[in-house]
Amino acid sequence: MTKYFIKRFLQLVVVAFIISVLVFLLVHLLPGDPSVTILGPNDTAHNRAVLFKQLGLNKPLLQQYTTWLNAVFHGNLGQSYLNHESVTHIVATGAPIDIELIVISQVIAFAVAIPLALITSRRPNRAFDNVSTTTTFGLLALPPFVIAPIMVAVFAVSLHWFPATGYVPLTQDPATNLHDMILPSLAITAGSIAVYYRLLRSDLISTLQEDFITMARSKGLSNRRIMLRHAFRPSTFSLLAAAGVNIGALLAGTFIVEYLFALSGLGYSLVQAVQQRDYLVVQGISLVVAIAYVVLQFIIDFLFTVVDPRVVRE
Repeated sequence: MTKYFIKRFLQLVVVAFIISVLVFLLVHLLPGDPSVTILGPNDTAHNRAVLFKQLGLNKPLLQQYTTWLNAVFHGNLGQSYLNHESVTHIVATGAPIDIELIVISQVIAFAVAIPLALITSRRPNRAFDNVSTTTTFGLLALPPFVIAPIMVAVFAVSLHWFPATGYVPLTQDPATNLHDMILPSLAITAGSIAVYYRLLRSDLISTLQEDFITMARSKGLSNRRIMLRHAFRPSTFSLLAAAGVNIGALLAGTFIVEYLFALSGLGYSLVQAVQQRDYLVVQGISLVVAIAYVVLQFIIDFLFTVVDPRVVRE
């Protein structure tokens, strides 16, 4: 077990280093010159040279990278070129919104998909199963940028059940915060429900045909006990893998919902920084999101060992 985790951790460190290099280089390959945005009408050759010296952009690329990486290790992601706001502060402000969106959406997705899969897998190809499968298949065809406006029109504009925009921090008013976050969370959870349900249903149907399930039934165990104690756990491999990929994608894909609901999360801040050529903000947010994705995959690997310890021996 220890050897397995050391191996995975070393892989995480190597991947994180490669990500830092790619993020740094890709941002420097973006078109445009930050001096144009920063200096505005004062963009002269002399002022540009002074600015590049102040920002360290006149130094060799390798020296710029090592300076930036050293600052990152000390928790300093730099400052915005435009308003001089700390990138660390931007990340610290926006990350809770993204995390809350993802957590609420995934709780909803699991709360719907798992019970539905447990019910339909016991009697596949029946009426309820066919309706559930058809409905979830339809959800796959509805991306967030389609669902979100519909939800706003129905639940915010027509019924006035939820606000169309706005955000109250969880620490300030938990009840209002959860009320405000339900609608945007629902907008990004439809695809997750469909994927989780279809994968778990398929694996459960396959697992219920195994010999150890037949033996459990011969012992007179109830269907509920067989499903929850014997069939569910070995059927969650695909579910965990899909959850890891899906949550990772949501880390970088919530900006559409954030924009529509006026939520200033990381995705929304990243899009604004790209449009304004605020390169240090782009670097910082991209690095944080990419590293978070890698760490998430490491956690998923750990969950695999909990579900099936044989993974460690492979």
